[in-house]
Amino acid sequence: MKAVVFKEFGGLENLCLDDLPIPRVGQGSVLLRAAAASANPVDVSICKGTPFSPSPPGNIGCDVAGVVEAVGEGVTEFAPGDEVFGCVGGVRGSGGTLAQYVLADAKLLAPKPRTLSMREAAALPLVAITAHEGITRGGVLPAHSVLIHGGTGGVGHVAVQLAAALGAKVFTTVSAGSRAIAMRMGATDAIDYRAETVEAYVKRLTCDEGFDVVFDTIGNQHLMESFHAARNGGQVVSTMAMTQLDLKPMHLKGLSLHIIFMLLPLLTGIGRERHGAILREVAALVDAGKLQPLVDKTRFTLTTAADAYRYLVSGEATGKVVIDITETAQTTTIRRTQEGTP
Repeated sequence: MKAVVFKEFGGLENLCLDDLPIPRVGQGSVLLRAAAASANPVDVSICKGTPFSPSPPGNIGCDVAGVVEAVGEGVTEFAPGDEVFGCVGGVRGSGGTLAQYVLADAKLLAPKPRTLSMREAAALPLVAITAHEGITRGGVLPAHSVLIHGGTGGVGHVAVQLAAALGAKVFTTVSAGSRAIAMRMGATDAIDYRAETVEAYVKRLTCDEGFDVVFDTIGNQHLMESFHAARNGGQVVSTMAMTQLDLKPMHLKGLSLHIIFMLLPLLTGIGRERHGAILREVAALVDAGKLQPLVDKTRFTLTTAADAYRYLVSGEATGKVVIDITETAQTTTIRRTQEGTP
């Protein structure tokens, strides 16, 4: 099968299309014929080399949507022909999803939302699980005021919709050009972070009291701004806390800080069932019309995967960047059938 791999740690120039053996299905696993995969910033970090990167040559990609090709012993919830989605690999100990066939732990999968295309479904798993964990760990309730930094980004646009679906009053920081998108996602107000300081919008929107929950999906100075934006005794959630900060503002407000690292179940094997359960909840919200992925319209394939990541890191994309795999997967299936390969 064709797969995107990095031959050595470094930049995106190290990505290439290579031939790998089709994985063999085993106990508790599912073999998928991949239709689409999404590009995530963590994939770029994995290519550069992290403690959770696979050893070169490594197949990258975390998210996938596709069709079940075969199931291993002990798998009863899926059968060949089922359409599924999940965040299933691309880290140490597992193959990636930028491949024509993907081997996945059945616990990490869920039935694809009926109302979404494969491209749309592939955009959701990593960001939806991260957003769900953040909203849950932050204890968001219907009466809460919630501030989400980066409300039109991958995690942010899902978090806005999840908080709104709970009935919370949702505010988000965005660029001026993304205001309409954020409002369409369910935000009560979209703050132009370039035009208004944290002190100004906290005063304008909360009468200087601060927000009940602040969800930082960007990191760096936004995490410090989250401390300033939260009310006394409030909750701060971050997906980007690998930085050195003065925690004095957090201490003086008695804040609780929650760090989300959603790849832990993939790395440790512990808690994988929760990821599958979250995706089932997400699919139900999608099919109920309460959640919609924001997918960039630019098309990429396995052959142009490196360009997809360059586009992602350029900041020019609107929503999630998705890589199409279906066409090459179908070609492989036809060839294998013609050659009589089982």
